Formats: sequence, structure tokens, C-alpha cells
Amino acid sequence: MDESMTGWLQNGFAVAVAAWLLVRTERKLETLTEAINELQRAIASLRRGGDGRWE
Repeated sequence: MDESMTGWLQNGFAVAVAAWLLVRTERKLETLTEAINELQRAIASLRRGGDGRWE
């Protein structure tokens, strides 16, 4: 393999790994955002006396 092809493959692999990590991180951030929003709604419900236990 010539040097240009080797360099392209090395850089391409690094870019592919970085893209995969970004996509994975984005999914985890979306899941965490949903959980935080659900927690916020639950706390607001408790403050309003939503289940009658914590007013």
C-alpha cells in the first residue's frame, strides 16, 4: 500500500471512531434529558400535592 492510502485509512478510522462516539453520546444525552424532565414533572406534582403525601 502506498503512503497516501495508509494515511487516508488511519485518518478515516479516527474520523469514524469520533463520529461513532458523538452519536453514542448524543443518544445518552437525550435519554438523560428525558429522565430529568420526568423528574422535574414528578417534583412539580409533589409540590402541588399530586398524590397527597408531600404538600
